Amino acid sequence: MTRIQAPKTVRIYSHLISLKAHKPVQSLMRLARIHGPIFRLNIVDDLIIVSSQELVAEVCDDTRFDKKVFHALHQIRSFAGDGLFTAFTEEPNWEKAHRILMPAFGPASLRHMHGAMIEVVSQMLDKWESLGDHHRLDVTDHMTRLTLDTIALAAFDYRFHSFQSDAVHPFIKAMTNGLGEASARSRRPVLFTKLRFGAQKRFLSDAEIMHEIADALIEERTSRQFRDEEARRSESARKKDLLAVMLEAADPRTGEKLDVVNIRHQLVTFLIAGHETTSGLLSFALYEMLKHPDVLERARAEVDEVLGHEVPGIEKIQKLKYLDQILKETLRLWPTAPAFGRYSKRVTELGNQYTIKPDQVILVLLPALHRDPKVWNDPERFDPERMTKEAMQSLPPHAWKPFGTGARACIGRAFAMQEATLVLAMILQRFDLAMDDQTYQLDVKETLTLKPDGFYLRFVRRQQAGFAATKKQNPSQGKGLYN
Repeated sequence: MTRIQAPKTVRIYSHLISLKAHKPVQSLMRLARIHGPIFRLNIVDDLIIVSSQELVAEVCDDTRFDKKVFHALHQIRSFAGDGLFTAFTEEPNWEKAHRILMPAFGPASLRHMHGAMIEVVSQMLDKWESLGDHHRLDVTDHMTRLTLDTIALAAFDYRFHSFQSDAVHPFIKAMTNGLGEASARSRRPVLFTKLRFGAQKRFLSDAEIMHEIADALIEERTSRQFRDEEARRSESARKKDLLAVMLEAADPRTGEKLDVVNIRHQLVTFLIAGHETTSGLLSFALYEMLKHPDVLERARAEVDEVLGHEVPGIEKIQKLKYLDQILKETLRLWPTAPAFGRYSKRVTELGNQYTIKPDQVILVLLPALHRDPKVWNDPERFDPERMTKEAMQSLPPHAWKPFGTGARACIGRAFAMQEATLVLAMILQRFDLAMDDQTYQLDVKETLTLKPDGFYLRFVRRQQAGFAATKKQNPSQGKGLYN
């Protein structure tokens, strides 16, 4: 058997010097270019990093491998617990929650959520219009506000009102701090973490803030659920969103419901996963469109042809094939959840030459996988034509994995793609866009997820756009936090 190579080191943890503190994923990409599609690092965990399509295809075989909740995800369990993303596959709550929640992201549920998506995008675009033409806009900030408000309203019937204040919402602040600290801990010896008393205090405080917000959503829903006598008698009048499913639905196999602590963990999980990665996707997509004017022009032409001045219904959104290709190509270059962990269920061989033991952590490095030169021609080039239906069908297995793999793949991927397509379409309907600084070089910020940093755009209301503003919902519907 061939020994998996590692960068030369003479001291324990000295592989830490191979990674930039605030750019670990980009450091791993650099190491993959140097050491090839498989190499080892000793950074708290003994990591095996894989990045070629051939090796990743093996690692994605669920009969041989399963999800590994590696060190960084262990830290996130401090606030996400046994939610779907951070649960161990063998934990009873994972299987139970997966069976209960899968139908909540089916086609019928996504159709029901579409109106909430439109409402929140309209709020953001109305905000842009109020700022006036040529305003300098922090793209990532606005996309983060947008996607947080969208998942909260669409899934939980709750309003954070993020566009009514310039202040960053406490949940976003606590989440960003928590993810950043979890990422740092994954590269830091345990003793160092224990000695950082201030960081430990902030980490616990951030977890408490996220739990308080999740508990407030649960309390608000349960306190109003049967408040009205008529609604109490009418099953059809009761809310049937994701939160209602969490509170009311039973596991079809066991008949059990989710306990309140697990519901809290699921809420935190969906509030984070349901907005953090999508906001990064939208930010990167806008950057790539602005850097490639031909792509932007073709996208605008498609929107004008398919939508015109209409409010985008879900059937029309599904016809925006080129926007879908733009988003998928963006996820190829910049998978916003850039890695996932796996472990072998037994001693096995990888690539017919590497022995893998069950206690070893395998990290699938998606930005490197998505640049595998054996699969992708000129892999650094942004080209949405790679993502036509026919082109994707011709890809080898497991060459494009932005949503994870197998049973542990992202449960909300259809929600994310529907939302992201809608957002791009409505932006292009109403505004012409331009890069604020033509000399800007992409700077990728990492907090376990990836986002552009320091990316600003300017916009001008399209003169020919007769876009009809969406009918606002009754402002008394839904309540907000920290307003």
